[in-house]
Amino acid sequence: MTTRNSAHLRPIALGARPVATLREVAKLAGVSMMSVSRAINSPHQVSAATLKLVTEAISNLGYVPNLVAGGLRASRSYLVVALVPTTTGPLFGEMIHSLTEALDARGYQVMLGEIGYARSREDELLRAIVGRRPDGIVLTGVMHSAESRRMLLTSGIPIVETWDFTRTPIDMLVGLSHERLGAEVCRFLHTRGRRRLALVSGDDERAARRKDGFVKAAKGLSLRSPVVHFGHSPTTHAEGRDGLAKLLVDHPETDAVFCSSDMLALGVLTEARLRGINVPEQLSVVGFGDIDFAETVSPSLTTVRIDGTRIGQTAAQFIADRAEGRIVEQPIVNIGFSIVQRESA
Repeated sequence: MTTRNSAHLRPIALGARPVATLREVAKLAGVSMMSVSRAINSPHQVSAATLKLVTEAISNLGYVPNLVAGGLRASRSYLVVALVPTTTGPLFGEMIHSLTEALDARGYQVMLGEIGYARSREDELLRAIVGRRPDGIVLTGVMHSAESRRMLLTSGIPIVETWDFTRTPIDMLVGLSHERLGAEVCRFLHTRGRRRLALVSGDDERAARRKDGFVKAAKGLSLRSPVVHFGHSPTTHAEGRDGLAKLLVDHPETDAVFCSSDMLALGVLTEARLRGINVPEQLSVVGFGDIDFAETVSPSLTTVRIDGTRIGQTAAQFIADRAEGRIVEQPIVNIGFSIVQRESA
């Protein structure tokens, strides 16, 4: 069974984003440009009151000092920064590889940053990155802190958000709706006669939206509210085993489990086998990610595939076009997803 939505959507209004300037910071703070410069570069040379005024103005405007050659850079850096939650698993590897290859063919280099699943690390990395003025930034997800959003909106740097969906991106977007994905998996399991559903899920924002879509669809089908067991993102094989074991204590009648990652699903398959539970006769299992073992594990894993190659290639094209002065006519692309049916469901 395949579900895709590859529509290109034009945002309501996406124009050139204003770049906050030193002059604007000085005006808002009510001090001279020299005082602002000193507060940034030599804070010990200004009074505490002036430093407070400048710091508040910088925060309100989202201003980030240009750290490249004192702000006098005359040419592009040919550097693109990509931020992903984790580099330890294979989920984002396909996108990173295709992004790197596509940008390399255009003369750009990719620098990779690992932000984890806590926004605070993204804030810290973005402060360092924006000040060095790369030619583009590729982000994972659309949920950012207010501080990060201000920095990015006023930076003037081409930004591509990926792996998620919103009609109001910071700049450009290549992604998918996780709520719709969760709903489609629920309906997929329902068509196979499954009525007592459960989720074993990580605690990151995209997994939470898949859970919300799954639960909402179950309600629409007049099913009981699915039982949810949460683990920590990035999720592991061990958490999948533990998740199924705990689900079966209170809900032994569970006949289908949707996992927020293929690693969790592999753990569920392992625990089911050790308990003598037949998959899929007694328990259907669906993963997320379609990583390399999904097809070769026994039973082979039904999972949801995201086209990471297309995400990387489209993001690279967006960045290169904008960095080289070309207009991106369709800056929002919904790449959709595919439910890959195999033996486990």
